[in-house]
Amino acid sequence: MNRFTALAAILLAGTAAVTAAPANFVYTSAGELAAAQAILQRPDIEGAQVVYNWKRLEPTEGIYDFSAIEDDLARTDALGKKLFIQVQDRFFSPDARNIPAYLLEDPKYGGGLVQQIEEGKTEGYGWTTMQWRPEVRARYQALLAALAARFDGKVYGVNLPETAIDVTEDRKDAGFSCDAYFSAELDNLTAARAAFQQSQVVQYVNFWPCEWDNDHAYMSRLFEFAEAHDIGLGGPDIVPWRKGQMKNSYPFFNQYKGKLPFVGMAVQEPTLDYVNDKTGKPFTREEFVDFGTDYLGVDAVFWSTQTPWLNE
Repeated sequence: MNRFTALAAILLAGTAAVTAAPANFVYTSAGELAAAQAILQRPDIEGAQVVYNWKRLEPTEGIYDFSAIEDDLARTDALGKKLFIQVQDRFFSPDARNIPAYLLEDPKYGGGLVQQIEEGKTEGYGWTTMQWRPEVRARYQALLAALAARFDGKVYGVNLPETAIDVTEDRKDAGFSCDAYFSAELDNLTAARAAFQQSQVVQYVNFWPCEWDNDHAYMSRLFEFAEAHDIGLGGPDIVPWRKGQMKNSYPFFNQYKGKLPFVGMAVQEPTLDYVNDKTGKPFTREEFVDFGTDYLGVDAVFWSTQTPWLNE
């Protein structure tokens, strides 16, 4: 190898090392970014991902309140940071019914929400919006359009929540079917991409109801769709080599490395408690980042404010 070839190899290796390092974002909920100011202003934090529930953004039908986003955008802009917004329509507490009241009360929306119930249990642990109902979905897409009219190109990106829900086809009262839900999620994603022309559009994907190991081809079809329509993908958890994820979204992230415009994965509060089977200890920052980078191809990691290394 001559010295010019050697120099080129070193430069290429250096470039790969730089591009392989994902950006760090802090992850939090609406109204809590101010409390994370010390983390947000760290030089190794590129921005914030903030979750806003639908009820907060549309308190009455067609009347929007984006003041929480405005406040957070002003905060990130002042620090030269980026803002990612997550538009939340599913919830993980029995008391969280955080969609506009008109969707819950007007009969044409069928109740708006349905309980999420884990297999083998009778008590629900949370709620999900009936996106498979066209009337409900139309209102969600109207919200996305209103957000884009105000924030497209100003926020760095918008992401739609995870695809996993605990609703099964025997829930006839909800009018649910797995195919209808899959089609509805792609329809919402199409609407988001059409509305946001400048900001990143990302769909969180982890599992699909009724599917395991791509046996309905929901997972493969979503990744094909995302690549074809310039849509990013991501997920709520980086858990290295975890069986459930390895039978669902993770292999597709690996297959599509470098083919998607953006991949953003989170390390949220529950993720911090997962244990590495090899060490018997919670995963370290390095283990999250190495797996996210090498296997999943992440461009950004959204870290919980409770992450130990952020609070050292």
